[in-house]
Amino acid sequence: MTVTDINDDKLRKLIFEKERVIVKFTDPGCPVCKQLSPFFRKLSTEPQYNSITFTRMSASENPVSSQEVKLSGTPFFATYLKGTIQECGIVDTEEGIRAMLTRLLQPAGQET
Repeated sequence: MTVTDINDDKLRKLIFEKERVIVKFTDPGCPVCKQLSPFFRKLSTEPQYNSITFTRMSASENPVSSQEVKLSGTPFFATYLKGTIQECGIVDTEEGIRAMLTRLLQPAGQET
């Protein structure tokens, strides 16, 4: 898989078309967003995450989605399972992104 650029409208459709989705909200002036980009792209190609759709969107150009997740800064990540938001927040480490993906892959009701 690769990382797909999306907008508010595409996100609405995608979260119901795909079972698991992760969204990376970015901003042009965010150095950490740029720093995490290669790692996020790499994760999208790892076999254990092939059931997750990786997406990226501009926080400033997509106010509806940004408001829905109560975006408070960037890099901000949100995960969706079967159309419902699972978790969201500022994540600025590779380990943090991987942890979100691991939780997204867990069957409903199971927590570590």
